[in-house]
Amino acid sequence: MAYSDNLTTDTVLTRIEKDLLGEQAVPATALYGIQTQRAQQNFNITGVPISHFPDLIKGLAMVKHAAARANHQQGLLSDEKVNAIAAACTDLINGEHHEQFIVDLIQGGAGTSTNMNANEVIANIGLAKMGYEYGQYSHLHPNNDVNRSQSTNDVYPTAARLAIIFAAQPLKEAVANLQHSLAAKGQEFSHILKMGRTQLQDAVPMTLGQEFEAFASDLGGETARIDHSCRQLCEVNLGGTAIGTGINAPKGYAHLAISELADISGLRVRLAENLIAASSDMGAFLTFSGTLKRLAIKLSKLSNDLRLLSSGPRTGLGEINLPAMQPGSSIMPGKVNPVIPEAMNQTAFQVMGTDMTITMAAEAGQLQLNAMEPLIIYNLLNNASMLEKSIRMLDELCIQGITANEDRCTQNVNNSIGIVTALVPHIGYDNASRIAGHALLSGLGVAELVKQEKLLSDEELAAILSPDTMVHNV
Repeated sequence: MAYSDNLTTDTVLTRIEKDLLGEQAVPATALYGIQTQRAQQNFNITGVPISHFPDLIKGLAMVKHAAARANHQQGLLSDEKVNAIAAACTDLINGEHHEQFIVDLIQGGAGTSTNMNANEVIANIGLAKMGYEYGQYSHLHPNNDVNRSQSTNDVYPTAARLAIIFAAQPLKEAVANLQHSLAAKGQEFSHILKMGRTQLQDAVPMTLGQEFEAFASDLGGETARIDHSCRQLCEVNLGGTAIGTGINAPKGYAHLAISELADISGLRVRLAENLIAASSDMGAFLTFSGTLKRLAIKLSKLSNDLRLLSSGPRTGLGEINLPAMQPGSSIMPGKVNPVIPEAMNQTAFQVMGTDMTITMAAEAGQLQLNAMEPLIIYNLLNNASMLEKSIRMLDELCIQGITANEDRCTQNVNNSIGIVTALVPHIGYDNASRIAGHALLSGLGVAELVKQEKLLSDEELAAILSPDTMVHNV
């Protein structure tokens, strides 16, 4: 290895590497190389490096491992080289050396910098395992060996699809747990009668349990939709190389690489029917983004409802109590805010907004490639991670600790004009309207006015207004 004679200003020993544009000094202990370093110098946009998303590194390593195996089967890599690449990829899959992935997720070049970051890291890990020093690429080269039969244009989208599928698994688990917690609250609150509301106005009675069971039911199909989106992501263009024609890859390589990738990843990956179309198609990413947006909208609506139901607590609805997580004001003593649902709302807004970003980036592709893929991948991985963490927060720090204000719920029912709806089949719409208007003006209760006018007997009224009668499900 050729080291520079001079130390950097931080007294770090360096090695000299060369590329198309010339020479640069790279930290001697770095597993990345000159192309990664150039990308770091060029792209300082989000401050979020590839290492922030371990699933993407895992996906890249699996693709490189599969490619090496396929190349070895076709006699393009020696036993020593394929073993070194495989061992390096295994280290990355197991979570080692992730700090060496230093390139910003947002980058020009359609992901080339990400691909080269992986190529260089894998090459240098492999060199060390072979007994050589970092940078001695004549023995294991980032492009000639690690990237053999590949292009960024098939590696990057394939690895990204794997990463998204991996990121979707904890998200699905979080959604399922939240649904379970909401259903449990539905059972706990099944005996508590309260007023239902439409357009923020009193409607008809229901139970608090029914309200929470509806929240749970609303999330019921979301994990299946995530699974459906992931199945679409399993169709990949690995083997298509630059534009889908398979240039620089031997005949039969694509099917071998896909078979190896399925074995390594444990996923049912399949080769796209038309690799040229697949090289620029963002449809599966759009579907996954739409799935996340749908979930985000439902979670935001749930959070809005929780904030309304707990509002006050004395001058609002105040029908439920959210767990008190922190003091709510620097000036108003005793104030406690619904901070957990508020944070969930903000995550949902992020997902909804970046769905439009993803849409615009998908539309911006030209001809045989979409150069905006890094923006799409960054937002999809970020959104999946934010949703998963926020859902767990909402479940564990809010839903599981909710209690009911049963007396307040009962009081609201008794004072509501909405219960007059239950009387319509028995006293007629006109009488019910008149009673409702009188109650509104006088402040008297509906039941009291019906009794005064002797429209129904006490026994009939009690039976009609019983919880079992008013809140039965169809």
